Amino acid sequence: MSGAAILVVETLSTRLVAPYVGLTLESTTAVIGVALAGIAAGASLGGRWSDVLPPRWVAAGALAVGGLGVLVVRPLIRLLGPALGPGPYAAVVLVAVSTLVSVTALAMVTPAVTRASLSSLDGSGAVIGRLSAAGTLGSLAGVFLTGFLLVSLLPVTAILLVTAASCLLLAAVTATVRAPATVVGVAVAAAVAGAVLVAVPGRCDVDTVYYCARIETDAGRPGTRILVLDDLRHSAVDLSDPTRLEFAYTQRFADAIDTVFPAGRPVDAVHIGGGGFTMPRWLAATRPGSTSTVLEVDAGVVDLARRELGAADIPGTTVQIGDARTALAGLQTASADLVVGDAFGARSVPWHLATTEFVADVNRVLRIDGVFVLNVIDRQPWRLLAAEVATVATRFPNVVLLVRPDQLGPGGGGNAVIVASDLPLDLAGLAARAAVRGEPGSVLGDDRTREFAGAAAVLTDDWAPVDQLRG
Repeated sequence: MSGAAILVVETLSTRLVAPYVGLTLESTTAVIGVALAGIAAGASLGGRWSDVLPPRWVAAGALAVGGLGVLVVRPLIRLLGPALGPGPYAAVVLVAVSTLVSVTALAMVTPAVTRASLSSLDGSGAVIGRLSAAGTLGSLAGVFLTGFLLVSLLPVTAILLVTAASCLLLAAVTATVRAPATVVGVAVAAAVAGAVLVAVPGRCDVDTVYYCARIETDAGRPGTRILVLDDLRHSAVDLSDPTRLEFAYTQRFADAIDTVFPAGRPVDAVHIGGGGFTMPRWLAATRPGSTSTVLEVDAGVVDLARRELGAADIPGTTVQIGDARTALAGLQTASADLVVGDAFGARSVPWHLATTEFVADVNRVLRIDGVFVLNVIDRQPWRLLAAEVATVATRFPNVVLLVRPDQLGPGGGGNAVIVASDLPLDLAGLAARAAVRGEPGSVLGDDRTREFAGAAAVLTDDWAPVDQLRG
């Protein structure tokens, strides 16, 4: 149980800290690193204290402290997260403060139980091996049950409560089954900590399998809803006017689509990432008869969009729940006019959706006159955007970059859109639309786009450090 509880905390910590520090390689590394540090410290402390105290007391105390520690993980993250803000070092601090005590305490259980089980050196190897294996099996149960079952069935709060209650109950039983006062004391402590767990406000309307998700109302436009995933404003939807696009990158998407395809012509589109379903809604409104196949990994995001943003009512839209890379591989060759890339893990395109192998599959799915539009978030020195341009250019002969000149200036950053196709693109048409929207000079033709990429390395399935490349 202690091994399982450690892995429950570790698995959920990545999700819990994401609204404050982002879901990045650094935040995942912080979770794993802090957990390993806690396990090492707990193993050392548990063994040392079991030599000077009754091992049963050590195990019971460790389970009690660990259970109470599990209860305060989420309140601590919610209280400290807004103060620390994003960043890799903030991730380490936030994870350490919130989880290190509980993981360390729970890791003390195995050496305590091992010490209690050893009466002599005879057969000690078998005892140590058996209990080590039991702890590892518990850890495996914790990680697989959490990742494959519990997160899809229960809110994070409920999972933590169940885990903590199990540890506290075992603490009482381990201490002694003949001390009702111990059981009562543990129950009272659990009730108080549980109340704290529920009372501390969070940022989520719903905990999905992958995100802390919520819907906000735009203060300036009461009819506009913003989908926030973790700490990123992901999508904007005008419930009263589906043709109005709030974010600049979606307006650039629209410019590219309207430039490539005649006005009003229906298109068959594939959307890498669903989010708020902004572009499927726009296509249905501006190009009646269009079809949109949305590839979205998170069923919770889809349910939220259907419930709060009317995504279920968008004509011609179908949703495939699952990873976009594998889902795209199952689509027919030359079956789409348009592929929209708008999937993110924190502020980076998920690495396996940024490689030349993935772009090759996008090209396969597109018809010869089709177009690929890709949203990338980066800032100076623009290493990720340059690498992504170089990567897309390996599979498409025509590549254009849509980004404002001020974004490329000192200290600039934000969303940039890559437009790629097999056929030449109408640069004059793109530039005219951008100028009308208020972004003159934001269209970089094929030559300037490739010059921008320079000698940037092409991202591949073997090498795609998107989190490290992003400015």
